[in-house]
Amino acid sequence: MVRIDARGMRCPWPAVRLARALRDGARSVEILTDDPQAPTELAAVAVAADATIEIISDGSYRSHVITCR
Repeated sequence: MVRIDARGMRCPWPAVRLARALRDGARSVEILTDDPQAPTELAAVAVAADATIEIISDGSYRSHVITCR
């Protein structure tokens, strides 16, 4: 699993980092974000990559787990 810490990054950067990891062959990615727009942007990247996305919220930040099908 690839882990990306994108806390402090504003969109579109978390989505760009996710897209790059998927393009480089990652089958599963966990990305930590604190930007309120990130879930929407990351979901769009996951749909484009035919992947599933699970959002785990922890108050101050969210962990998104993206898994390729």
